Amino acid sequence: MKISREKHLDMYLKMVQTRKFEEKAAKLFVQGKVHGTAHFCIGEEATGIGVCSALENEDYILQTHRGHNQGIGKNMDINRMMAEFLGKETGYCKGKGGCMHIADFSKGSLGANGIVGGGIPLAVGAALSQKYKKKDNITVGFFGDGAANEGSFHEALNLASVWKLPVLFVCTNNYYAMSTHVNKSMNIDDISIRAESYGMKGLAIDGNDVIKVYEETIKAKKYVKEHGPMLLVLNTYRWMGHSKSDAQVYRTKDEVNEWKLKCPVKRYNKYLLKEGIASADELAALDSKAAQDIENAVEYAENSPEPQIDNILDDVYAD
Repeated sequence: MKISREKHLDMYLKMVQTRKFEEKAAKLFVQGKVHGTAHFCIGEEATGIGVCSALENEDYILQTHRGHNQGIGKNMDINRMMAEFLGKETGYCKGKGGCMHIADFSKGSLGANGIVGGGIPLAVGAALSQKYKKKDNITVGFFGDGAANEGSFHEALNLASVWKLPVLFVCTNNYYAMSTHVNKSMNIDDISIRAESYGMKGLAIDGNDVIKVYEETIKAKKYVKEHGPMLLVLNTYRWMGHSKSDAQVYRTKDEVNEWKLKCPVKRYNKYLLKEGIASADELAALDSKAAQDIENAVEYAENSPEPQIDNILDDVYAD
């Protein structure tokens, strides 16, 4: 599959934007500028960027609580994402939702979900609407390995298969559901084999290889349109804890460092250089742009107004 130079550079920029966004957001949290908790996807950048870069604007996605890469991959406004992270009125949910509850219908994002597995059945509903309206698009439902043990996962896959809906279930397997390793919660080595039980295709791939993720998503999108649902498992790893309150006593530093050697951003950088797709100066310029984009987003957020108490019930109840 031939990937254009433009697409390569766009994916690389978005991966670096994601990395810089998460690094900056983590610092802001330590500074006490973030309300509630936070979940970061450092180490998982290739998953959301690779999948969403293969989608059209009209394709839907349901994000996870660790979904900043999914939002950036779907071309959501980084300024509004950062503003929501800091609880400002200019954020996607007007500062009322925080980082786990961003959505942008204009970009096809039907929202992130703080409930484990909460977005999976919503993806089925969205795909049902697409089929009912005869839309030539698909829905992607993101979730983690922990959600693959929830009842919502099994119910959603079963119903999607029965109705042959255009939905791609994407499991971001980072091996730990909070503090529980997959080998302590599942008696299988490959989550994708669960698809067979529901009469659908399943595939597990290296989730740190953004090119592989992009290419397989392109193929999966075609398959889903023609045959119905599919389960795509992206094996990756989160470098940071489950949330900012995670002491990470359940894994060793050696394990984390071993995965850091598989950094998806550095891996892509080396590939682009080796294949002559971009020069070192071009990639450095994209690195600088990504860093500046995030600094601009922080400035935008910090200069934005706080939500007003008079508007606290707006968007909570229907008129």
